[in-house]
Parts: sequence; C-alpha cells; structure tokens
Amino acid sequence: MYVRKVIGVFVLFVSLMIISGCGTTDKNSTTTNIDDSKWEDVAESGQLVVGTSGTLYPASYYPEGSDRITGYNVEVIREVAKRLGLESKFEIMSFDSKMAALQSGRVDVVMAGPRDESKEKFNFSEPFKYSYSTMIVRSEDHSGIESLEDLKGKVAGGAATTVYSDIARKYGAEVKTYGNATNDVYLRDVANGRTDVIINDYYLQSLALKAFPELDIELHPDLKFHPQTVSVVTPKEDQTLADKIDETVKEMKNDGTLTKLSGEFFGGQDVSQEIKDDIKEIEGIE
Repeated sequence: MYVRKVIGVFVLFVSLMIISGCGTTDKNSTTTNIDDSKWEDVAESGQLVVGTSGTLYPASYYPEGSDRITGYNVEVIREVAKRLGLESKFEIMSFDSKMAALQSGRVDVVMAGPRDESKEKFNFSEPFKYSYSTMIVRSEDHSGIESLEDLKGKVAGGAATTVYSDIARKYGAEVKTYGNATNDVYLRDVANGRTDVIINDYYLQSLALKAFPELDIELHPDLKFHPQTVSVVTPKEDQTLADKIDETVKEMKNDGTLTKLSGEFFGGQDVSQEIKDDIKEIEGIE
C-alpha cells in the first residue's frame, strides 16, 4: 500500500478527564443505574460518531488520493458499528482533544489504552490491539541511548499528554511537544538532531520507518518496554453502549476478524494477540 508522507503522528495514547458514574442506594442494597440514553440516542440516529486522528498510519489515515479514512483502528470500529446496525462517522481531532470530545458528547467513542485513573472514569472494551513501546533513534550512535536511564538530558518528540511523554520525563528527558503533526516532522527532527528520540508503539514506529528509508534513523535494537493495549473507549455512564461494543469486539476476536484486519494493515502481523516476549515494565507508569 502506497501511503503519502503526510501521514501519521504516532500517538497512542490517553488523556485523563473526570467523568462520574451514577447510582442510588437504599437501606438494604447499593445498585448502579445503567444509563441507556446514549445507546438509545445512537440507535435512533443510526450513527456511531468516532473521534480519531486521521494522521496515524496504519491505525487511522487517508491513503494517497483518497478522501475515505481507513486504518486498523478505523476498520475495527467500522465493523463494530456495522454489526450493531449502525453507520460510522469519523471526526478528525488531535490526541489531546479526543477525551475531552468524548466527555462533552461531541463523539460517542474513541480508541485508546487504559491507565489506572482513566479506568475509573471510562469504559474500555476488550483490547483489539496489543503492543509495547520502543524508541526511534539515530542509526549512527543510537542518539547516545543504550538504556532508559540514558534518556536523561535528551530531547524526546511527542504529544503533551501521552504515556510515551510520561516515560521520557520519568527518565529525565525534555519533551518537545507537537500538535497533530505528521510522521515526516517527527522523524526528520530526530535525523537532523532537533530531537534525539521518539518513544512510541512498536508496530506504528516500525511501519513508519519503512515510509522514510532515506532518513538515517532506526528502532533501537535492544530496548522493549511498557506493554500496552488499545480498546474502544466510552464514557463510564454509557454502560449499555459499552457492553454492546465489548461483546462485539470479543466476537470479532473469536471469529478471526481482528486477525484478518491486522494482517492487512500490519504486514501480516497479528496485533490482536497478547505478546509473549519479555517486555520491561516501568514502575510508576500505567
């Protein structure tokens, strides 16, 4: 698949917004009121509104010469919507605005990974993607980085609120933040020395590098850390919608649909299965 070079900020990622659940209590029991209104509204409209970047290859992007968005995340949620009898409508937005858009009701769902605090405020479906973090560095000297501790004093490119930027800061790097930037901006900054490293998802970074073979950069050969997942995310109070989506994702995993979609977008690799490699956990990073 030929993809234009103006695709792909690497963002996986998760902002934290406070959304409270609702419930009632009597003398004998505590029950949670499941709010069906969101599902009823979505079902009545016949449309599931999805917040996504549109610049993240191969998760969410526009192919060269096309005005139809595609990508692994996009096709997963498109199939979920189809199985629920819905059309999918995609709203393009930066990572840092996605959770706010979900909270405000501008969109019905986004795709992201859970963190401990966010799990208390949002519903996360069965994961449809498993991965871990790696680093893009300069090929000649690995940007002077041979361990996570070597990040101290380095400049890392990233979005402001991602777990990847949290990792960089934890180990003493300065984070140079970008908006909804494209792959060529991130990668060229590492190659020309404006930044030293990009910490992000292994699968996304490995594919992004293939689109820019002229740049003298590579995945760090020795560092694998912070296992992670991506799920469909809904507000905590929208339980009926969340349950229907979760059941559908599980069905798609069991019937092989996720494996098939993964193979199409990740060069035959199956990102829908848990990774068995020994991946370093990072204390204090969710």
